[in-house]
Amino acid sequence: QVQLVESGGGLVQAGGSLRLSCAASGRSFSSYDMGWFRQAPGKERDFVATINWSGGRTYYGGSVKGRFTISRDSGKNTVYLQMDSLKHEDTAVYYCAAGVGAVTTNLYTYWGQGTQVTVSS
Repeated sequence: QVQLVESGGGLVQAGGSLRLSCAASGRSFSSYDMGWFRQAPGKERDFVATINWSGGRTYYGGSVKGRFTISRDSGKNTVYLQMDSLKHEDTAVYYCAAGVGAVTTNLYTYWGQGTQVTVSS
């Protein structure tokens, strides 16, 4: 089993920054590709970013590219999402997810509980 726990969400003013963390436990963290997704109330879940097992490949959704950065620290079994230049439309519950080869398969086996990010003007 792999358990994922997000943290770092909160309220931030537009133009500000937040860093989300996703701590993994159980199965070896380094075996998994990791992703960040977000979902606003009543809307579909959107892809935010993904990073492969080694950290050598990253991909971003078009709406966040250039503003968000995904990274991982294998020593801490943690993946991060650095969010800069936040906009009101970034407001959502952010989820981290893990899956073997998910960067190419788009299949994520494990999901965290989500953390709320609210961006106010």
